[in-house]
Amino acid sequence: MRDLSAERRSPLLLDSPLVRPLPPAVRIVLRGREPARITAERTFGAPIPTTACRAGVQGERAALWLGPDEWLLIAPEAAGASVLAGLESALSGVPGSLVEVSHRQIGVEIQGPRAALLLAAGCPLDLEASAFPVGMCTRTMLAKTEIVLWRTAPETFRVEVWRSFAAYLSAFLAEAARGMT
Repeated sequence: MRDLSAERRSPLLLDSPLVRPLPPAVRIVLRGREPARITAERTFGAPIPTTACRAGVQGERAALWLGPDEWLLIAPEAAGASVLAGLESALSGVPGSLVEVSHRQIGVEIQGPRAALLLAAGCPLDLEASAFPVGMCTRTMLAKTEIVLWRTAPETFRVEVWRSFAAYLSAFLAEAARGMT
């Protein structure tokens, strides 16, 4: 297997007290019905949610519900090879698909009392805690970029964005933050 660690480093992100790149991670898209979900959950080591737009977390591993038969699995980069190998082995013969997409996207954290307001500058969702509580996740748009948005704490959001859009998104957020002062 080719070493992709250099390719997985964060692209240029503008320095901001609200926005920071997250450490590299392994990201796997799981597609399948209930047998695939149950099998993957036992192997992955974190709950794989059946409730729409929710995340299941155990330690440093997370499974984000993206659709009725689709989840984004996230684990620390150091566990990548063993996580992928374990899932491939467990799911052998179970209908579904497993695609490693670590190279395609990066994680960015947006944190602080104005995090929701900053995201609202380019996101059409209602990000009030009552409408988008901790543990909720979804695919959405931020500016002109498709993202996966996950509220991990009352004032903290994780944004999963395609690597090729990260610099654009960073510049957009920096401009929006400048307008908030």
